Amino acid sequence: MTKKSRVLNVGIGFVTGRKNFKSVAKTYVNNWNESGAVNNKNYALHLFVAYDLAYKRTKPYDYKISDEEIFDTIDSAHYIGHSGVENEVGYLVENKAVNLKEANLIFGEGYAMKRNTVLYFALKNKMDYLIFLDDDEYPVATIKVNDSIVWKGQEVLSTHIENLKHCDMTHGHHCGYISPIPCLDFSGELKEREFKLFIEAISNDIINWASIKKKMIDGGVTYASLEVIENTEIKTVKEINGAKFISGANLGFNLKNTDKLFPFYNPPGARGEDTFLSTCLSDCTVRKIPCYTFHDGFSTCEHLLLGVLPNELKSMRTDSSFIRKRFLQASLGWIRYKPLLMYITNRNGYQAEMHRIKEDLSKVIPSICAYFGNDKFKDLLTELDYFDSHVEAHYRDFENTKKAWTKIKKFLERSNL
Repeated sequence: MTKKSRVLNVGIGFVTGRKNFKSVAKTYVNNWNESGAVNNKNYALHLFVAYDLAYKRTKPYDYKISDEEIFDTIDSAHYIGHSGVENEVGYLVENKAVNLKEANLIFGEGYAMKRNTVLYFALKNKMDYLIFLDDDEYPVATIKVNDSIVWKGQEVLSTHIENLKHCDMTHGHHCGYISPIPCLDFSGELKEREFKLFIEAISNDIINWASIKKKMIDGGVTYASLEVIENTEIKTVKEINGAKFISGANLGFNLKNTDKLFPFYNPPGARGEDTFLSTCLSDCTVRKIPCYTFHDGFSTCEHLLLGVLPNELKSMRTDSSFIRKRFLQASLGWIRYKPLLMYITNRNGYQAEMHRIKEDLSKVIPSICAYFGNDKFKDLLTELDYFDSHVEAHYRDFENTKKAWTKIKKFLERSNL
């Protein structure tokens, strides 16, 4: 008589605020079905949704699955709004797992904290794996062949699951509109060397000018590599300047070894929660796995969810006010977390590097403002000064977040005994 395998509980985590969430969730469930994994009785699929009603003025109804087809596939669904988080914070404080200040570092306001909420509920509900997906990313890859594009479906969930058996984290690839940097024309008042200086001043270690320029030539689109998709050799993510860089979605966690599980963090008002998590992963095995998600960063490709595959992808140019505004917001988000990232990864050279960045931005921001017709880019220097002057406080918060997370993990381990 053969021994029956234990069911693996797989969580799918979303942090969302968009009304199209149900369509995205259904697409991934169909993707799960297409992979054949749904027929594997060794897996149980569970949905974890941390939703934000204020982002697009949505209602709880916009996130709660009512489609019977999805219900037949998933084993449970967990919807986590503001009141649910407040109740859980009260429970943890009452049981002396953490104090209120520590709980707010994990579950307070911000994108990182919502990711922590999903991670926490996945642990509490005894998931084996957790796969984070974004509500603007779809399980399909776009590949450039000569002057045409072809589309190839991606087995996102099953690829993560198969690889999580052998590592601490899995990290897939991204294609589509993953960069908020629009296509620019350097024939006029803004020179290429000025924009290059600007991007290098505000971005992180994994963004380089060569890759940005290639995306601009391709109309702001990142195309998938057929070689990557078809390559069966699995690569591990290497450490660069103290960080194993990952992204916040198309990202899998093996929850069985909680010693290798760290929280998300970002400075108040900033982003970069995936980048700061990257700085915690020195002792973790992170696999770069051969599956893509298509990032619909400008919300122009929702028809992909209906199976409509375009023959070409529109170039993202600065004649759109929405694209210009998105680039400004992304630039502010980058500059707000750059001081802390530099402080963590280059403490000895921090002051000199900050001085250089401020000098470079002072030189090029007038040209940036003129090109985009928006003096709001001057705010980058004000924001940089603020986050530079608060970098030590933000670093303490980051360290205290990790300590609070360790306390919560230990509490959950005791509770699950």
